[in-house]
Amino acid sequence: MSTSTKGIHFEVSERKVLLRLMDIGVVFLGLYLLESFFNYDYLTITQNNTIALLVLAVYITVFGTIFEIYDLQQASKLDVTFRNIVLAASTTVLFYLLTPFFTPFLPEKRLQIIYFYVAIIVMILIWRFAYVTFVASPRFYKKVLLVGELTYIESIVKALNQSDPNYKIVGFINCEETLDEPVKFKGLKEFHPEDLVKVIGDYKISEVLVASYNSETITSAIYHDLIMLLEKGFTIREYTQVYEELTYRVPIQYVGKDFYKYFPFSRSNQNTLYLFFHRLFDIVFSAVGLILGCLIFPFILIGNLIGNRGPLFYSQERIGKNGKPFKIVKLRSMVINAEANGGAKWAQKNDVRVTAFGRFLRRSRLDEIPQFINVLKGDMSIIGPRPERPFFVNELSRVIPFYETRHIIKPGLTGWAQVNTRYGASVDDSLTKLQYDLYYIKHRSFFLDVNIIVKTLSTILYYRGQ
Repeated sequence: MSTSTKGIHFEVSERKVLLRLMDIGVVFLGLYLLESFFNYDYLTITQNNTIALLVLAVYITVFGTIFEIYDLQQASKLDVTFRNIVLAASTTVLFYLLTPFFTPFLPEKRLQIIYFYVAIIVMILIWRFAYVTFVASPRFYKKVLLVGELTYIESIVKALNQSDPNYKIVGFINCEETLDEPVKFKGLKEFHPEDLVKVIGDYKISEVLVASYNSETITSAIYHDLIMLLEKGFTIREYTQVYEELTYRVPIQYVGKDFYKYFPFSRSNQNTLYLFFHRLFDIVFSAVGLILGCLIFPFILIGNLIGNRGPLFYSQERIGKNGKPFKIVKLRSMVINAEANGGAKWAQKNDVRVTAFGRFLRRSRLDEIPQFINVLKGDMSIIGPRPERPFFVNELSRVIPFYETRHIIKPGLTGWAQVNTRYGASVDDSLTKLQYDLYYIKHRSFFLDVNIIVKTLSTILYYRGQ
């Protein structure tokens, strides 16, 4: 079998880069067309406008990220993409006009601004229609054959399919010895082990994903075929690598005695320079946050009097770095004595204990403002795993492996888990959050921090807090 039978596909990183570069490219093309066919001279494609064009490219990239036009799940849906493109273009043009230091002065004919605005939206929409039609179409799907143990296949398939719409698992081969009464998995086509090489050729498989938690369960025949494929240059990958790459989570539930393989934690956790600037950012951001909080405090106070009717603040014990407890301060969003009957409870979606004004505080993230005090004191950071209550830490540590590993860094106001998943309302949700938290600890860096800040802005703008 030749590796040339593989289909053409784009990796996740390649598609994200493609979207960004083409967005900028088509906008510049639109400006060139405006200059060529209309009486337009506000921003032209000339050497004199190099800085202004670079600023436009930066604004498109930044606000495009905030308004999620580079989210691959959403980029494959034209209706959602249209809304996000309009929001991103509107914000881009607004900021562009408000920064004449780096951009051209307003033209005498204000109609040119409309041309400029419409050109950005139309050109990006045309390109995105082409992306959905061609790049995001089945012809460019990455076709994968899964070789693994039947017990765990369902959870792996579900996680990978939800993470990347172009990553298609065609079928699976059970690598275990056949039982007298085998358990069947109905969600995916099953192939016979002896047909492994033939399936790869017939279905134009690009990659074999091995999902075995015990290599001894792989039959000698399958092992021989995998070695032969590897020697011919075919791509064979281990499931935890792909899981982490596509989901941006560490698959902690699949980690056993070989846990040390999955925790080469980021050097940033001990890097003095990174930690210095991280702390400096915490102090500056918290100081600005508290000043802005003081400015809107009168409105919050009025809202509390009308919609909460009771104390505005409340404090709670949380677990911090190295398991050290501390007191967290928040704006009250629940009814008074919300846990009077039955003690600590999970916060649920549409929780009846949350007041009308409290729901607004949560979704806008305004209830977190007092925690800037905790950040200034050093109990917390702006970015990190959310601090949990001692009761839940004790409970979750018993059922989720490595749960307390999240305490090796300071907890944060926002974090990788907060911008990627919903509020934890169960043990399963807490497991997902832990996967994201460990991914952050493992890959902690300046660029990941910036990504979290940008995604937090998206969460606030789209009112997704709970």
